[in-house]
Amino acid sequence: MFKTLRDAWSIAEIRKKLLYTLLMLLIFRLGSAVVVPFLDTSTVSTWMASNATGGNFLEYLDIITGGALSQATVFSLSITPYINASIIMQLLTYALPPLERMRDEGEEGQKKLNKITAAVSLALSVFMSFAYYLTLKNQMNAVVDGGSKAANVFIAFVIILSFIAGTSIVVWMGNQINDKGIGNGISMLLFAGILARFPVMAGTLGELTKNEPQRYFFESLGILILFIAMIAFIVFMNASERRIPIQYAKRVVGRKQYGGQSTHIPVKVCMSGVMPIIFAMSFMSLPSTISLFKPVYDDPTGFWQKFYNGFINFFNTRTWTYALIYFILIIAFNYFYVSMQYNPIEIANNLRQSNGGIPGIRPGKPTSDYIQRVLSKITLVGAFFLGIIAIFPIALNWMDPNLSSLAMGGTTILIVVSVALETVRTLESEMMMRHHKGFLE
Repeated sequence: MFKTLRDAWSIAEIRKKLLYTLLMLLIFRLGSAVVVPFLDTSTVSTWMASNATGGNFLEYLDIITGGALSQATVFSLSITPYINASIIMQLLTYALPPLERMRDEGEEGQKKLNKITAAVSLALSVFMSFAYYLTLKNQMNAVVDGGSKAANVFIAFVIILSFIAGTSIVVWMGNQINDKGIGNGISMLLFAGILARFPVMAGTLGELTKNEPQRYFFESLGILILFIAMIAFIVFMNASERRIPIQYAKRVVGRKQYGGQSTHIPVKVCMSGVMPIIFAMSFMSLPSTISLFKPVYDDPTGFWQKFYNGFINFFNTRTWTYALIYFILIIAFNYFYVSMQYNPIEIANNLRQSNGGIPGIRPGKPTSDYIQRVLSKITLVGAFFLGIIAIFPIALNWMDPNLSSLAMGGTTILIVVSVALETVRTLESEMMMRHHKGFLE
């Protein structure tokens, strides 16, 4: 990877793209420090430190935004509305025929889908900005009182508009990286936000080791080794694939023979990426998020109070029931996401139309059944891989509650490593486009 970066830096055109990407990331981090007016940031930080814990949805959002959410800055929502809009549009593309036809139109259809995604992202940013303002006002008491109704309306308008403008700027920067930089712009901003949280996690381990060196020295060393092993495991699984052999039939036209080539269909073990974890995490974090707005009763006396307390405690991140349901949901969402990406019947029909087939398998339904069996096995392996990555930090939190800040460690490492590998592949393809061998070589 470092050799790729060094070789890419030596090419002037790629160097300009790298510098432009770094400039956008620098502006993104600077914007994450610009505070929204009329807010008491110290109150927000204190409330988030006590409530955005244990792997709930608030902690997930805070890590995604690089800590901007807990500081109530302009980029507090970061790219989360755009990510949610992209997920919604991706699901609707497979559910609604008009969007599916638009997707199949090629580049023009993709431009239309991007415009619709941007509109959905704007609508979600308005909703999330208003919801975060209500949380700041009602739950945190962090909004400054204007002294009159008109002044409070103006303060609310400024705060909500600041969050919406921050999201729009972040999405614009992501699009600029796509056009003039290196890699996927949204992924790069997500990468920068998560990477900014790693020093906080390292600082937590360092502080614990400093205060109790007899206990945490070897524990911190073990955690470091485990995280390095996890990175190596993620890199290995990202590169792993199952190759389905394909043989094309020979045909003779005049005196020439065509076809007869052997190739394969690559099926990646981890083709769905981190999406199943995000879906499962969003689903599992709903009860804990609801409890923020309606606290658990301290002294339940009625049936509904007891039922509500039991329901919230059932989804507590420190219980084995949470880990089990979380693991099952990751497997289920992984199968769901893969089923949207791969259509065995369509693949079998395309092979038959191009005079290709799998050796030893008849064309048509037997081919689609074989591809479906292979996909089911590979998907199960990928789902267990994602489940282990997601469950490991939760198990770490069980062993020591002081390490709750590492509750999202596996997921964040998966995102960071995946984006880094994707960026390196993009750099390699950029260099291949600019490398031309001479006629005499």
